Amino acid sequence: MKENLEASKEVPKKTEALLDAYKEKEEIQTVLDADSVSNNQDLLEKLPAPTGWRLLVLPYAGRKKTKGGIILTDTASETIQMTTVCAYVLKVGDLAYKDKDKFPDGPWCSKGDWVIFGRYAGSRFKIDGGEVRILNDDEIIARINNPEDILHQY
Repeated sequence: MKENLEASKEVPKKTEALLDAYKEKEEIQTVLDADSVSNNQDLLEKLPAPTGWRLLVLPYAGRKKTKGGIILTDTASETIQMTTVCAYVLKVGDLAYKDKDKFPDGPWCSKGDWVIFGRYAGSRFKIDGGEVRILNDDEIIARINNPEDILHQY
């Protein structure tokens, strides 16, 4: 009986379960970005391969924090990604830019380029962590160096 009293007097170790949960959550990425996709070969293999003259692009997700230091929610990031006109080219179909009459100077873009396309162009669909689009090769309007040079309004 005396042993039970002494055992009940023991103070349990302090655990920071909530803090640990936040640390774990930080490691989970909920919005895809160009760096994470292009460096993850397993994820690239899971993405659909565009057929014919089509391209698979990942719309620009934007910054996670505003210039003023406000951290954007996942919903705000998804809205930016849905309404943007900038994207990162993930895959290019077999026949893209092969039509010499349409593209006499060669391809307008290639895998790994940042491009601008029309707001309502392409077919959008969601995958785990974000949205991708499949565009026709002639829906690319321009090639850019940095998507942050473009003002993204939504």
